[in-house]
Amino acid sequence: MRKEQHHKGWNEIKTNDSWALFKIMGEFVNGFERMSVIGPCVSIFGSARTKENQKYYKLATNIAKSIAEAGYGVITGGGPGIMEAGNRGANLAGGVSVGLNIDLPFEQHDNPYIDGDKSLDFDYFFVRKVMFVKYSQGFVVMPGGFGTLDELFEAITLIQTNKIEKFPIILVGTDFWKGLMEWIKTTMLDAKNISPEDLDLIHLVDTEEEVVDIIDAFYKGRALSPNF
Repeated sequence: MRKEQHHKGWNEIKTNDSWALFKIMGEFVNGFERMSVIGPCVSIFGSARTKENQKYYKLATNIAKSIAEAGYGVITGGGPGIMEAGNRGANLAGGVSVGLNIDLPFEQHDNPYIDGDKSLDFDYFFVRKVMFVKYSQGFVVMPGGFGTLDELFEAITLIQTNKIEKFPIILVGTDFWKGLMEWIKTTMLDAKNISPEDLDLIHLVDTEEEVVDIIDAFYKGRALSPNF
């Protein structure tokens, strides 16, 4: 009897997984259709816990404003903290302000600086990550937590393995990122687990001017298009 109950429960799980595919497909279709018409954008990542009076919130706002003034839209995860700062800066410059929202039990709520027609909601992290990677001309990575690191290393891995086109990855905040970069360049590189060229597109900066200069220099003479 117990064995029969066990198999019944397992079959219910398999059925639920199969039906979930339609919801996943729906999120991909909606994301592709809406993002494909937005135009060239730069994604800004960072902590949802950063407060408005902290320096990295202010810097992220200025960076996003400069990016928008340079002709790019800004994509964020749509929530508070650095995400809000990114959308806020784009909004101040009159630029495209996109929010890719995720349903979370804490931290996440839509910020008020996203364009009304450019706020997308996702249940699945992996679908949302595809949208960031596919429609970004660059990643600007502010100080953050595990989610920020997840997005950072996802992009590096996809570029390293030639799954997507190369684009600039810009770490903002020398004090925050230098320890990680030193470890990558010594421990990881010395162990020959990566190649020196894997680090070529990672830049460590502290100002909005440096961010825009790197993006503009990379795309000078290049066509702007989705990454895969």
